[in-house]
Amino acid sequence: MAFKVGDKIVYPNHGVGVIETIQESLAEGSTNPCYQVRLIGNNSRVMVPVGNSDRIGLRPLTRRQEVGGVFRVLEDVVVIVGSSDWKGRYKQNLDKMRSGRLTDIADVLKNLSWVQKQKALSFREKKMYERARYLIVSEIAQVNGLSEPEVEREVEKALERSMARKRPSGPKDH
Repeated sequence: MAFKVGDKIVYPNHGVGVIETIQESLAEGSTNPCYQVRLIGNNSRVMVPVGNSDRIGLRPLTRRQEVGGVFRVLEDVVVIVGSSDWKGRYKQNLDKMRSGRLTDIADVLKNLSWVQKQKALSFREKKMYERARYLIVSEIAQVNGLSEPEVEREVEKALERSMARKRPSGPKDH
């Protein structure tokens, strides 16, 4: 997908950014066009070769009409935790985080929320939980023109509704 200067995009696992310039970059002896992306969350800049943008997973912001689907995932009562071992769960969740799709990230957040209600998350899972929450909140805030605290409250309410409805299915920890 081709982007132009000023487009807001999502850089998987990093968050929302803005294409600031498209410039030629000298790499491997030839010049290649690159997007200069400023990540909104921390104001850092990243160069992404235009030819690699699909492989990296750069994508436009989720459309406003699709945000409801993200909240449906968060509120859904069916939670499949997968592996009872934190390492197995972490790998499954990492694959979903790498997809960059907001619904996959919402699934990770919901699953880790459920696990967190049962027992303490591992350090790596805590970081992933925080990352998933940040990615969802920041993108929805950008899409809907809301403040991050407002969106954070809505995400929390959706997770609470999910947790109140039914206990998840999946392997038991022994």
